[in-house]
Amino acid sequence: MSSRATPSRRRRRTRAATGALAAATLLTLAACSSSGDTDAAAETGDCPTAPVDVVVSVDQWGDLVSRLGGDCTHVTTVIASSSVDPHDYEPTPADAGKFVKADLVVVNGADYDPWASKLAASAAKGAAVLDAGQVVGAADGANPHLWYSPDDVARVSDAVTRELETLSPDAKDYLEQQRAALTKDLAPYTDLVAKLKTEAAGRTYGATEGVFDYMAQAVGLVDKTPAGFARAAANESDPSPADLKAFQDALAGHEIDVLIDNTQTEGSIPEQVRHTAEQAGVPVVEVTETVAPGASSFEDWQVSQLTELAKALGVDA
Repeated sequence: MSSRATPSRRRRRTRAATGALAAATLLTLAACSSSGDTDAAAETGDCPTAPVDVVVSVDQWGDLVSRLGGDCTHVTTVIASSSVDPHDYEPTPADAGKFVKADLVVVNGADYDPWASKLAASAAKGAAVLDAGQVVGAADGANPHLWYSPDDVARVSDAVTRELETLSPDAKDYLEQQRAALTKDLAPYTDLVAKLKTEAAGRTYGATEGVFDYMAQAVGLVDKTPAGFARAAANESDPSPADLKAFQDALAGHEIDVLIDNTQTEGSIPEQVRHTAEQAGVPVVEVTETVAPGASSFEDWQVSQLTELAKALGVDA
C-alpha cells in the first residue's frame, strides 16, 4: 500500500509521527552511548550461549521470530500495535535506540517498512539484516503482505533459523529444535490451508483490499475483483465509478462466492462494496493486515480467519 489516502478510503490505524528519521537516529545514538547495558545480565534459560539481540520491524513476523529464537534471543518488535500503520510510520528516537545493539534485524521489505531498513543501515551498523522480501524473491511492486503466504512463512522461518545459527553456532541444536517446534505449532494453520485447498479450490472471491490475496491464492480461490478496483485499492485511491459498479454487479449477480474485507481500512468505497455483498447474501469474511488484537499467536490469528473463510465456503473446519 502507498501512503496516499483519500476521503473515501483510509486506514483506521493512526499514523505515529514524531521526528525525522535522521534526527531520531542521531539523538538516540548520542543517548545510548552513555547508557548502561541493562541486558548484559539477562538469563540465558535453556540456551547454551549468550542470547542474540534481534529487532523485528512489524508484529506479523515478531511472534514467529521470537519463537524461533526462544531463549537464544532477545526480540524487540518495533510496531506491535494494530493502531499503527507500518507503511508510513515515522520512527521516534526511542525506536532508533532499539536498533543500536541489534545483532540481527528482521524486516518485511518489499517496500512495506522502508523506515526499518534505513534504521538498520544507520543505527545497527554491523548487524545482520534479514529482508523477507529478498528471501522469497518478491519483485519490485509486488504485494508486500508476505505473511499471508504459507510458503513464504516457511521460507522466512527457515532463513531466520539459518541467520541465528550463523550468529550462535554453539546453539545450532537448540535452534533446530525451536524450528521443529514451530512447525508443529503451526500444524492447525497449515492443515486448514491444505483442507481449504482440497475442498474450496476454484471458488471465487472479491476483496476490498489485497492484503489476503496470497492466502486466497494458496487455497486455490479465483480472484474476481475487477482489476481497476484492485489497482485503486493498492494505491489507496478511489476506483472509477465503472470499476466500482463492476464489482457491485459481480456481487449482486453472485459471480463472487465470498467477499474478503480488510477491517483496518474504512471509507465509503469499502462500505458500499460490503453493503452490496450483504444485500446479495454473499458472505463477508473479515481479515486484518496486522495481528488482530487479542490473538495469542500468529497461528491463532490466521486460524481464526481461515475458519471464518471455511464457514463462508461451506467447508467443515
